[in-house]
Amino acid sequence: MIKVGVCGYGTIGQRLADGVALQKDMELIGVADVAPTLAIRALKEKGMPYNLFLSVEDYRSDFEKLNIPVSGTMEEMVQKSDIILDANNAGVGAKNKEIYSKYEKKAIFQGGEKNSVADVFFHGYANYEKGIGKQFLKLTSCNTIGLIRAVDCLDRDYGIDRVAITIVRRVADPGDYHRGLTNALQIDKAPSHQAVDLMTIMPHINATGILIHTPVTHGHIITVVATGKKKITKDMALKSFLNHDRIRVVKISDGFLGNSSFFKYARDLGNPRGDMYEIGLWEDSIVETGDDIMFAINIPQESVTIPETVDGIRAACEMQTNRLEGVAKTNEYLGIGKWK
Repeated sequence: MIKVGVCGYGTIGQRLADGVALQKDMELIGVADVAPTLAIRALKEKGMPYNLFLSVEDYRSDFEKLNIPVSGTMEEMVQKSDIILDANNAGVGAKNKEIYSKYEKKAIFQGGEKNSVADVFFHGYANYEKGIGKQFLKLTSCNTIGLIRAVDCLDRDYGIDRVAITIVRRVADPGDYHRGLTNALQIDKAPSHQAVDLMTIMPHINATGILIHTPVTHGHIITVVATGKKKITKDMALKSFLNHDRIRVVKISDGFLGNSSFFKYARDLGNPRGDMYEIGLWEDSIVETGDDIMFAINIPQESVTIPETVDGIRAACEMQTNRLEGVAKTNEYLGIGKWK
């Protein structure tokens, strides 16, 4: 059993803890955080299913006042773990790396950290082999993880030369107020970091992209125009997408009208927090345009990184050294693809 600690119990950290707890070949040592946030209060109300460790001592008295049990310090959690999943805000993980290095522990960082924090910029499907046995891995952003799933899928089947993407990006997660209230769209300078990150993971593909910030909180939508090494027809693309366990192919006529349709459907399924591990891909959006193929995907930003992070544990800890075996085991324990 690989022993895993989660540092940072926010939007991603909560989901990482739940995801690890579902893995039958991993043990969740606990979660660490700074203050008794709403997420921590909810953890207590649920009966403390996970051990809680303090990232700093500054707010220990606040935990005591609320009768929230504490199992120790973050450093103690690190010492008990084989690998740490760092889900802190950008920059905090880089500082924590000193602690992980001190105890010679492996760690996986989320997309907000700089690439230099890790040995490998990692994606479970696209470059699993590069993460095998490495001490530090860094995930791509939520957008890039979903984007790479779809592009890698076509690339492995038919070969891809280049892609052009447009990202309609949610401006904040549900519950976030720090960005304020807005009624406007905002465009970033091209190329978007997602296109650059894709080329870092898949250097044989040329990519460019435009990103538009949108005042919604549930999901991103990405349109992709891909140029194959040979012409990819709609039927060819659809076949590849249907065969990918982390891509859910849907139709507008079935009621999947947009981003909120996926969120509502996940809640109707009884998924915790309305999460969905798969990206959604509209069959109606797959069109041939000259020699290119175009399609649109929905990214559930709060949960899409969880499977690839678990893949990272498997690679870094050499639990499976074969890519397909590793992602298949992650999918099995997370229940991905069971709806097919």
